[in-house]
Amino acid sequence: MTVHKPLPHDAARLHVTGQARYVDDIPAPAGTLHLAFGLSPVAHGEIVGLDLAAVRAAPGVVAVWSAADLDPMPDVSPAAHDEPLLATGTVHFAGQPLFLVAAESHLAARKAARLARPEIRALPAILSIEEALAADSRFEEAPRIWAAGDAAAAIAAAPHLVEGQIEIGGQEHFYLEGQAALALPQEGGDMLVHASSQHPTEIQHKVAEALGLPMSAVRVEVRRMGGGFGGKESQGNALAVACAVAARATGRPCRMRYDRDDDFTVTGKRHDFRIAYRLGVDAAGRILGADIRQYARCGWSADLSLAVCDRAMLHATNAYFIPAVRIESHRLRTHLQSATAFRGFGGPQGMLGAERMIDHAAHALGLDPLAVRRANFHAPPAAPAARRTMFYGMEVTDFVLHELMAELEKSSDHARRKAEIAAWNRDNPILKRGLALTPVQFGISFTLTHLNQAGALVHVYQDGSIAMNHGGTEMGQGLFQKVAQVAASVFGVGIEAVKITATDTAKVPNTSATAASSGSDLNGMAVQAACETIRARLADWLAAEHQADPAKVVFAEGRVRVAGADYPFAEVARRAWMARISLSATGFYRTPEIHWDRIAGRGRPFFYFAYGAAAAEVAIDTLTGEHRILRADILHDCGRSLNPALDIGQIEGGFVQGAGWLTSEELVWDGAGRLRTHAPSTYKIPACSDRPRIFNVGLWSDRNPAATIHRSKAVGEPPLMLANAVLLALSDAVAACGDGSVYPALDTPATPERVLAAVERVRQ
Repeated sequence: MTVHKPLPHDAARLHVTGQARYVDDIPAPAGTLHLAFGLSPVAHGEIVGLDLAAVRAAPGVVAVWSAADLDPMPDVSPAAHDEPLLATGTVHFAGQPLFLVAAESHLAARKAARLARPEIRALPAILSIEEALAADSRFEEAPRIWAAGDAAAAIAAAPHLVEGQIEIGGQEHFYLEGQAALALPQEGGDMLVHASSQHPTEIQHKVAEALGLPMSAVRVEVRRMGGGFGGKESQGNALAVACAVAARATGRPCRMRYDRDDDFTVTGKRHDFRIAYRLGVDAAGRILGADIRQYARCGWSADLSLAVCDRAMLHATNAYFIPAVRIESHRLRTHLQSATAFRGFGGPQGMLGAERMIDHAAHALGLDPLAVRRANFHAPPAAPAARRTMFYGMEVTDFVLHELMAELEKSSDHARRKAEIAAWNRDNPILKRGLALTPVQFGISFTLTHLNQAGALVHVYQDGSIAMNHGGTEMGQGLFQKVAQVAASVFGVGIEAVKITATDTAKVPNTSATAASSGSDLNGMAVQAACETIRARLADWLAAEHQADPAKVVFAEGRVRVAGADYPFAEVARRAWMARISLSATGFYRTPEIHWDRIAGRGRPFFYFAYGAAAAEVAIDTLTGEHRILRADILHDCGRSLNPALDIGQIEGGFVQGAGWLTSEELVWDGAGRLRTHAPSTYKIPACSDRPRIFNVGLWSDRNPAATIHRSKAVGEPPLMLANAVLLALSDAVAACGDGSVYPALDTPATPERVLAAVERVRQ
């Protein structure tokens, strides 16, 4: 079988040689126009006047549109219809598009956009959590509350009370390829759009809506993205719609790409959170009751914030059984960029809150954090269901963390290293080391149930070559290669026989976003269904020809065997074509067994859970707060991996990206709401030198109990949360600077400044 093999990424050679084609590389026809937005310089204000005379007179400018020129104003929001393409009357964040310029070159458009003279009467801006709470500025009338048991009573009756909070910073997506789109007018008013998007159908829908066309008149194609991480789920709508509107108005192809500074300034980021908690714990560190409050800064528009905050609530207890829990979520409206999807989609924030609670409880009781984690784990699958049911009512039937954590503790030599680090810290007053081992339990499925579906289209040509198309998008994660391996395995041919084609809304309609770690699960199943339909036709035809049982027709090693006959697959394809057997089929899959009531907070929102654990060792300089990740040991549950090489790459990349979020990637807005970390010179993502010096990654190889594609498990998002071990290892190192009476209470990102402040705090 081609699946389960560690094959390289299908476009690896193209990536490293520079031949991989992205949206801005697509050759465009002569006369193509280039677009740029003019942006608001203030966070909140009333547009009094907008002098665009100098913009229109600038060299190379062909057309300029303000809100007055677009009626009706196109909406570019993913769902809430609260994001006009251009600001209308009021601006809501510094960087909001005010007008659109079309020019003969990218540089001419950008230069012209800076010549505008907007007159904006500043209004008070809500920037912080405190200001939003004081103004009752929300996206829902009241905080969302989910509960199980009587948390207040359990906390009151518990022997020990632990209280605290953590500030969790946001994160810039920093995809290597920025946002980009190209619109090509077609005959009859139709539109072809090339977009760097994780959600081609949403682009299709928004463009069709903006142009007043049926969706069938708009075709969206996505061959690949140079990274997405959630930042291209909805943030590309504005570029695609702008290009389409300008293309229709001018009759000329239009393309648009943000420069990096504009990309930072305009687009949304990961939601920053404040999580406050009150815990009632027993002497062994078991949490008997928990009251958790989550506060999210969502920005100026709804975007995907409600779903992100829902998932943060769903992961507020991570891998732990808490018999009585109350979770209160505040979705706060502010005058900042609209926070959006980011790898993990709220899960990382909720899960980090859970790990902070466990770590704080262990410190307060003077217990080993790993022992406290184990004491709070869900019971094994053989135990009574009462101690392995999530607070929202879903029974956990696939819990493997007891065994997985034990294996990682052994393979990482955790006990010996912990003792060695304790000795080091006693002898070294300047450099302190820390160690932490943390688990991950991440739910897999879209929480919006109807998104858990996928379609596919597969052709077998008369020469035996296979063309595969599905609704998933490739952003470097290797989805296309994994699904091609699925197709090759169905037909028993080598991977070289399968042609991977661009995602295209004209081939597979009504696609869901490639998000929620569902790409392989959904699209792999849909492609498999299409391939099996064609294979069944071939088997039936050959069996009839040889008077054999169709079930005994074997497709393997590039050949087809039936009743003693042995044919090359290509010959079977040619003969089937001659016999007028259909060699094309669609496939469809919808995730079974899921149901979810988000208002009540009850149901089964996930098909299964992905598990993992990481042990991280760090060192800090107590004089400066600088720190390094010395070693990371990871054991991650991918089920029966479709492609171990790609999965290990995703685990390594996710861990490093998560470590960046938690240690170095700091977003800073000034008092006027202007983003100051808007370029690589002011925003620090992890570099190669920031990776752990020793980096061991292994796969937990048990098959997925759920009936997924070849019993694999999703791997896109869960590995990011393995990086929680880094923050808690830093906390462990900081704690070694004091006498144990003060908990370090590190906020994120744990920059050197914050680490140094924590060191000084525990020494007081």
